Amino acid sequence: MARQKRIPVGDDDFYIDLLLYHRHLQCLVAIDLKLEKFQPSFAGQMQFYLGYLNKFDRLPFENPPIGLILCAEANQAQVELLDLERDNIRVAEYLTKLPPLEVLRERLQRVMIWAKGNKSSKLLR
Repeated sequence: MARQKRIPVGDDDFYIDLLLYHRHLQCLVAIDLKLEKFQPSFAGQMQFYLGYLNKFDRLPFENPPIGLILCAEANQAQVELLDLERDNIRVAEYLTKLPPLEVLRERLQRVMIWAKGNKSSKLLR
C-alpha cells in the first residue's frame, strides 16, 4: 500500500517503512526495517504505528493491524520479555547472506512440517 507511509501526529511526522494489506487476514501489516540489532525501544515505536493505523486507517470490517520488525539480529530473551504477541507485533531477523544449503533445507523442512500441522492456517495447506 505504501513505502515510507507518513504518519502526522501533532507537529511531528513519522514514517512506516512498508505498509501492506493482507487480503486473507483482512488487516494492515506495518513493517519496520532495521539495519542493526534489535532494541526494546523498537517495540514502542511499532506500538505507536499500530495505534495510529488502528485509529485512523483501519476500516470497520478489518482486523487489528499487525506489526513486523525486521532486524539484522534479535536476542530472543529480550523479545520474549516484551510479550509482543499480545500487541500483534513479531520480530524477525533477515539474512545478510544465504546459509549453507544443508541448513536452508533443514529450515525449509521444519517450516513445511509446521505448516502441515497448523490446522488454523488455510493458506499453508
